[in-house]
Amino acid sequence: MAAKEAAAASNKVAAGDGQYGEEAKQQQPVVLITGCAKGGIGYEYCRAFSALGCRVVATDIPEHVADLAADIAGEEGAEADTLPLDVTSEESVEEAVRRVLSYHGRIDVLVNNAGIGCTGPLAELRLESVRRAMDVNFLGQVRMVRAVAPHMASRRSGRVVNVGSVVGNAATPWAAPYCASKAAVHAATDALRVELRPFGVHVVKVVPGAVRSSLGHANTARLAREQEWRLYRAFAAAIEERGRASQTGRATDAGQFARHVARRVMSPRPPREIVFGSMTLLFAALAVAPGWARDAFFARRFGLHKKPFS
Repeated sequence: MAAKEAAAASNKVAAGDGQYGEEAKQQQPVVLITGCAKGGIGYEYCRAFSALGCRVVATDIPEHVADLAADIAGEEGAEADTLPLDVTSEESVEEAVRRVLSYHGRIDVLVNNAGIGCTGPLAELRLESVRRAMDVNFLGQVRMVRAVAPHMASRRSGRVVNVGSVVGNAATPWAAPYCASKAAVHAATDALRVELRPFGVHVVKVVPGAVRSSLGHANTARLAREQEWRLYRAFAAAIEERGRASQTGRATDAGQFARHVARRVMSPRPPREIVFGSMTLLFAALAVAPGWARDAFFARRFGLHKKPFS
């Protein structure tokens, strides 16, 4: 459904026009979004899709859902249903999708937004941290697609939105697992787009640049409590700076980013890829630059152009 049609349906519902209002409500696109805790981009997606007349189902891990429901209820422009959903659990994913289908009858748009950072030198990061980054950022999207795609395919309609990152195209030091997980998202999304096309399902790859959200703060907090470097002790300040790099300078406002993505996803002909946000042009250039030039840039940017010992 086009954004204008969705907005019109939403206005008719708000007007409470008896039976017609109920019919309009039935026509609202149902948008299921993962990773919606307040302060993140997912929360802004809820507001953006709701503003376009969609019926939003906001999900997050079970321990955050009560706070999420309170935040949405207390803020104008963020109307949504809320559900517990842990993308690392197949049982949780299947139960959440079953509940949405039971209540709403369909899922028109899936936004695979849930993600976590993983900052530090690959040679010293705990394997569990690396595994979790892949499990949440990549396999979490795979679990959601496996649960939702059969329903969309049966209706010959639907839109799957997978959120990647510019670092999936040009990996930075001090964040190898995160970059790898996003590179996996990009590759899988490109394949999935062709695989689901015969069933009338559109697949959209979102490639954010630097977008201001709670991710940088979460990265820094995780670094402080989880890891003490040995080989890379001399680079500790540079590693910490990488954890918050996307949140400084001219990072794009999360609300602006979410509104841009929502409008394009709900357009009559959604694009294959949405690239938006601060530093996207820089990373596009780095992605096609010669390896030596990219290495030199990132080495200087993240403190690796000097040896740790004299």
